[in-house]
Amino acid sequence: YELAASGFAAVWARENTREAIFDALARKEAYGTTGPRMMVRFFGGWGYTPDDLNSRQPAFRGYEKGVPMGGDLSPRSGDGAPTFMVYALRDPVGANLDRVQIIKGWLDAEGNTHEKIYDVAWSAGREPDAKGVLPPVGNTVDVERATWTNSIGEALMMAYWKDPDFDPEERAFYYVRVLEIPTPRWTAYEAKFYGITMPNEVPMITQERAYTSPIWYTP
Repeated sequence: YELAASGFAAVWARENTREAIFDALARKEAYGTTGPRMMVRFFGGWGYTPDDLNSRQPAFRGYEKGVPMGGDLSPRSGDGAPTFMVYALRDPVGANLDRVQIIKGWLDAEGNTHEKIYDVAWSAGREPDAKGVLPPVGNTVDVERATWTNSIGEALMMAYWKDPDFDPEERAFYYVRVLEIPTPRWTAYEAKFYGITMPNEVPMITQERAYTSPIWYTP
């Protein structure tokens, strides 16, 4: 649990060598987590389809038809909106996944910045309400014992997404956020280990997460 404060950084390198890792860092094909060892891949392009997402080699389709996280979308051709593929796999010894989100930021004609969060994948058994709000995944945390169960959430999540609000005249970026189901916060582990009672205002539950490098669009 001590790692939850510092987190992890990961890169998608062609091989486990210093040169390949530095090349991946230069490409910004990287993501970070708040502690868990999740795996996340994110691709953007102009022609992905749901069939690409469900192919046996989705990463090959990702590179062939677009760019990975950290990249710049190729010049736009035609009048379509950008499409994206994302894959997230839970930490093998960690918590299941709650949801996958794509966060879009853009610059309007007046120079104002905006940001919007889109839920693009989530665990079974719930649907967004009439306002598009996704219900919470639930909570299995036993604070006193500092533990939880993986009886909710999913081990693997995949999503194909096409920007429904795309404006070809606006600069934009897109990145992925992956949320785990609730788990004990480090304060819960401390309380159990030392046999103490935390003040009521101290959070005891958290949702660990991962963030990818963005994919950029320039008109």
